[in-house]
Parts: sequence; C-alpha cells; structure tokens
Amino acid sequence: MTVQTALSAQDFKSDVKPIWCPGCGDYAVLSAMTKALAELDVPREQIAFISGIGCSSRIPAYTNVYGFHGVHGRALAIAAGVKLARPDLTVIVAGGDGDGLSIGGNHFLHACRRNVDMTYVIMDNEVYGMTKGQASPTTSPDWCNSKLTPEGTGISPVEPVRLALAAGANFIARGFAGNPAEVSRLIVEGVRHPGFSFIQILSPCITYRPEEREWRNAVHASGEQPAQSMTEAMHRLASDDGFTTGVLFAGNRPAFMPARAAKATLADIERKFVS
Repeated sequence: MTVQTALSAQDFKSDVKPIWCPGCGDYAVLSAMTKALAELDVPREQIAFISGIGCSSRIPAYTNVYGFHGVHGRALAIAAGVKLARPDLTVIVAGGDGDGLSIGGNHFLHACRRNVDMTYVIMDNEVYGMTKGQASPTTSPDWCNSKLTPEGTGISPVEPVRLALAAGANFIARGFAGNPAEVSRLIVEGVRHPGFSFIQILSPCITYRPEEREWRNAVHASGEQPAQSMTEAMHRLASDDGFTTGVLFAGNRPAFMPARAAKATLADIERKFVS
C-alpha cells in the first residue's frame, strides 16, 4: 500500500525561474502562495491556477499545478468557466491592478456578484510595470513620475476592496507582500471560504514606484474581527486608509453553482468530445 505524504511548499514550485525585477513584491507573493497551497493539502492535479496578462500574471508558470495564462482582463471569465465545468477543482486566479481593474473591470464586477466559489488575488502596485510605468486604475491622481502623465492623472483611483464589497464579493481581505506569512494565511482563508473571495495584496514595484518601499511603514493590522454584514463592512471601509491588512469582510452568501454544473463529471465532459 502506497502512503501519500504531505506536500511541502517546494513541491508546489515549478522549475521555471521567475523573471520579475529584483526586489519585486511578487516574489514574496509567490512564496506565500506555495506555502498556502501546501497548507491547503489539495493534490496538485486538483488545482487550477488562472491568470491574465501582466507582471503578476506570470505566477501560474512558477507553480507546479495546472495553470492557464489567459488574455488581458479575461482571467475571471475563464476561471468561472473552469469552476462551473469542474466543481471538484480548487480554482485560484491571479492578476494585477491593471489587468483586473481596467480592461478586466467588467469581469471583476460580475465575478463578485455571481459569487462562484473561487479565489482572486490581485497584486496591486499602482502602476503598469510590464509596459514601463504608466498610471493604473489604482494610481493616485497626483502621481507625476510617469512620462505619460507628468502632472498626474487627476483621476480618482479605484478602491479595490470597496468596489469588491459593493459588487457582492463574499470574502474580502488585504495583505502586504512584505508580510508573506500573513498573505499565506489570507490565501488559505480565502480558498476555504465559500463563494467568491477577493484578496488585494499591496505588492511594491520598486522599479517604477520606488517610493512604495515606504508601504512597510504604512501598513497596519485591522485589529478587529472581520465584518460579517455589508453595512458593518461599508462603515469600516468608508474611513479606511488603504493600508489596513487582514480579513475585512466574511459574508455568508451561498456560492453560485447551477444544478446542471454540479452534476457534471469528467467522464460526462469527455463523452461530449468522442466522435
């Protein structure tokens, strides 16, 4: 009889070497993700890791699970299809603030309200790093270090956790890449919580936003139990400074799963492709 041994974080790392810039916060997120996957103790073949386009969206290639590198802004649509077709899989989605909140903003809204059981991790660095430093949806209006917006954008930024709450996400958390142990814990809690879980990770881009090194001095733990009602969560987030970390909201809406999808098996799907 073969005894199945528990997998370690190293078992969830692929042989592909990350090519992020030295000092990028995404390295810590990758470490936190592999530790979280080991703690979840889900077989690698039962995990689907989906991403879009951008620096952070490379992360599935660096993990040793099934992955799909999608097109710009469409990761959540792909992930929802995977989960509805294969309810038995653990589905995790990764992306950045540009990929998820600009071209992917429409999908983000509807993923929150549909409440399919999957976990979305946005590595937010408030800049388009892959395309050389343009302002992103979460960039503050007075950031003027980009050649495209030398006087700042003058546009109010998207507030990811507030948007997620208003749109109906069932679990909302925020972490900081400089605290990978907390990020790992948030990922574990998000995956285990039923429905659509959203985790914003403040992940500094020291190449185009070197001032983000100071985020380590600005982040602070919530110190409160997660809000369990939208009213309570909205009240708290109304005065949030954007640097509060921890689980901010844990709702109790049932996850969306059509009955016909729940009855589908891998054998059923394979039969449809038999000529």
